[in-house]
Formats: sequence, structure tokens, C-alpha cells
Amino acid sequence: MTDLIKALEAEDRGFPELAPGDTVRVHLRIVEGNRERIQVFHGMVIRLRKGGNDANFTVRRIASHGVGVERTFLLRSPRIEKIEIMRRAKVRRAQLYYMRGRQGKSARLKERRV
Repeated sequence: MTDLIKALEAEDRGFPELAPGDTVRVHLRIVEGNRERIQVFHGMVIRLRKGGNDANFTVRRIASHGVGVERTFLLRSPRIEKIEIMRRAKVRRAQLYYMRGRQGKSARLKERRV
């Protein structure tokens, strides 16, 4: 039975270790008809759910006119080309839902020293 579970689990893609508060750029493979292109989604990780193959993370960015856009990605999805970490932030919570109500300077987080 364990052989079956190991066979079904996806291989590790070598993505960097993500944490809530990280500002990331997710490079996605988008298929439009018979063409394929890479689209970059740049924002802050507000939620990280671990769960083996079902692990996912939610990235929030501010679009035009101050509208917040959130997108959830499967960590082991074959559509994710790469994940770049732009900066790491010092946070004390696992889910940063309070960032939804913040704008401007109050939406800033302290950078984590490595």
C-alpha cells in the first residue's frame, strides 16, 4: 500500500521554502488555444497550507484602482514554472487575513533579517 502512495505523490520540484509574509513572483504557464505563454503573478503570500500533494498557497496583490486580487496556487502544480522570493517579512501569524483591510503605509511589513 505504501508503494502505491509513493507512486501517486508528485516529485519535489525544488521550489524555495515559502512562508507567510514573503513577497513572491509566481511564473505560471498559461495556455490560450494552441499557444502557450508565461504569466507572472507578483504579490504577498498571505496563507500557506501544507498537506503533501495538496499543499497550496495564496498570493495577494493590489491591482489597478486599489482593488485587491488573491490567487491560490497548488504548490506541486505542473503549471507553475518557477517561484522567486523577492523579500521576506517578519510576521507572527500563519494566515495574514488582516492584510485585506490594510492600504498604503499600514500594509507594510518589516523585513526579516537573515
